[in-house]
Amino acid sequence: MMEDYTLPFWIYLAVVTVVIGGAMKKILASHLNAASTVVAWLGATVLVERLWAICLPAVLLLVLFGITFCLCSATRTGQPRAMLPAHGKAIFITGCDSGFGNAAVKHLDFLGFEVFATVLDLNGDGARELQRTCSPRLTLFQVDITQPQQVQQALLDTKAKLGLKGLWALVNNAGMCVNFGDAELSLMSNYRGCMEVNFFGTLSVTKAFLPLLRQAKGRIVTISSPAGDQPFPCLAAYGASKAALNLVTETLRHELEPWGVQVSTILPSSYKTGQSSNASYWEQQHKHLLQNLSPALLEEYGEEYLTETKDLFQSFASKAPTNLQPVVDTIVQALLELQPQAHYYAGPGLGLTYFIHNFCPYSVSNRFLKKLFLKKKVLPRALGKQSAFDLNLSFHNNNNNEEKLHQM
Repeated sequence: MMEDYTLPFWIYLAVVTVVIGGAMKKILASHLNAASTVVAWLGATVLVERLWAICLPAVLLLVLFGITFCLCSATRTGQPRAMLPAHGKAIFITGCDSGFGNAAVKHLDFLGFEVFATVLDLNGDGARELQRTCSPRLTLFQVDITQPQQVQQALLDTKAKLGLKGLWALVNNAGMCVNFGDAELSLMSNYRGCMEVNFFGTLSVTKAFLPLLRQAKGRIVTISSPAGDQPFPCLAAYGASKAALNLVTETLRHELEPWGVQVSTILPSSYKTGQSSNASYWEQQHKHLLQNLSPALLEEYGEEYLTETKDLFQSFASKAPTNLQPVVDTIVQALLELQPQAHYYAGPGLGLTYFIHNFCPYSVSNRFLKKLFLKKKVLPRALGKQSAFDLNLSFHNNNNNEEKLHQM
């Protein structure tokens, strides 16, 4: 991804040099007479040239590195990756009622994997579709990953069907986002709900299946989210659970390396999955939030502020891509690449988002996230009243100052 960012570094260095030189010229000119100003300008110009001469090697090195990286990336892209055969490999994947999991099961079954998949409802539309479209190699389990007994039963059933055959990979896909709103406005039950599924549930499944994976020197592929790395507004509960998941996954990657188990994290961009585009679901969540907020907090923020947040999220979700194939293809890469990567970024715009978050000042990254995700216009009610009060006070003070001037 570095090829996209070499030019901004070059421009940055050039601008800094020019700004420093221009500032020095202004400072010198303000303290010297007309005759000396010419000398000062010449001296500052020489200084700028010297600074540029010092920076130039670094700039050229960055440009050269960027060109080399582009050429290497183009060469790798043009060549087929070294992939292992899929036929006969057994995988266990969670959260397959809809979204990434459902699409991945269909594709993995088509490639020849023996797939063990969990759904919340064996009689649901997603499970029925998988049973109808996939081969007899597919085995479906009804599992709520927050229930340890159900996880253990799925493990026993999987081992019984595998026999002496090993488990090649575990794909942790199950996840949920139960609310959308400011951290202060998010109910504690929402924080716990996200943590139960996204963190504790995923960890429970991983720990249960690790003995099989260690024996087979298999792989763990976890679907996480950029919200676990970056402070997206109004996603505190979801983001906190994904941050915990990211950290434990990184820890497992280091700890399981001696066992020959390879661990990868997939970070997808925004897609239409699960309940994200279900307007009635978010209306229900919105009403639940309004009913359970304290009267004082609801008064300070205002119902119009909460309603705008809900509407903005629904608008954002409605524009998300519906084609999940980029994520499905990334799952296949993590499962079959000879040398799987630690992190995969699936979807458009993630490179720019991570670059701004990691390398730009906080003010820039914060503004970028707000513009990218939620363009809020409504202030919390208490802040709106304060702004109106401050405006009236400023107007009153200006009038008083004008009256004093007239009296003088």
